[in-house]
Amino acid sequence: MMPEIKYCPGTLAEGFDTYSQACLRRLFNGKRVSHILPYNTPEESDEDAGKFLDNRKRLSISGVQEKVSLILEKNKLHLTEEGEQGTYILKPIPRDLKKVRLVPANEQLTMQIARQVYGINTAENGLIFFRDGSPAYITKRFDIRDNNSKWGKEDFASLAGKTSENSGANYKYGYSYEEMAHLIQKYVPASIIEMEKFFKLVVFNYLFSNGDAHLKNFALLQTSSGDHILSPAYDLINTRIHIDDRDFALDEGLFMDDYMSDHMKVNGWAGLQDFQEFARRIGIGERRIDLLLKPFIEKQALVEELIHRSFLDEPTKKAYLLLYQTKRNRLANKT
Repeated sequence: MMPEIKYCPGTLAEGFDTYSQACLRRLFNGKRVSHILPYNTPEESDEDAGKFLDNRKRLSISGVQEKVSLILEKNKLHLTEEGEQGTYILKPIPRDLKKVRLVPANEQLTMQIARQVYGINTAENGLIFFRDGSPAYITKRFDIRDNNSKWGKEDFASLAGKTSENSGANYKYGYSYEEMAHLIQKYVPASIIEMEKFFKLVVFNYLFSNGDAHLKNFALLQTSSGDHILSPAYDLINTRIHIDDRDFALDEGLFMDDYMSDHMKVNGWAGLQDFQEFARRIGIGERRIDLLLKPFIEKQALVEELIHRSFLDEPTKKAYLLLYQTKRNRLANKT
């Protein structure tokens, strides 16, 4: 059954029963696109299941969650066919997780908080619904040019030279965020600017319990001048809602050595000292460190408001808010 919509399924702005103008402008180039897909879920329709299966075979984007490729023609979204270049990625409800039907709403909420509250550059995104009301997450590809050719894009597993063949099945987790910073210094000319963006993203992932922030979920993107910058953030989600994972996705955590702050020794989790030390190690100026951390430590009323407007159910909204408050207290050394 189609859910009652009182907030924009893209921006979560109040007073909309479909996409707001701001969302249509950002996500769909201003075209009036419906928030309802012209498809049934694969579970509901064998015919549509076949279309989705064929589509996934052509989509060369890695990841555990099933993804399909869409293209926008006039104001209609449809699955890409042989020879077509998709410009959107659709992520239906995955499998084998707790609260699995809430995964799309979780990702959309977390991405919106990143952009609207903390000013993090994110891939354009929103929720969209199958005919039966089942939600899916949709995101606009940032690696496709206007002429449908691709911008150069390299994820950090590739930059680190890590593959399943040379590093085992968990290759994308066997690293530290400090080592990732060294890759930015190596490959990005304007590394000082991009390093601050990277630092904010690492802090955000900690604050919002994203235990999926591994090497393949960070990337460098080619610019029109031929150099590289950090790509827009993608795959931001509060994984703790769905699995009992750890604070950091990477096996080594923040540091490439055995450094442990006094706070970590006492409490067993990262706090302000750890992120201050991390910032120093990756080359962020001393006067900038506290300025960059301040928005994450302060209580942000808009976080609570966006959670309230989200498409999560009420118990999960409360759990999401509690996890945020707990991590914020840890970051401020209040617990």
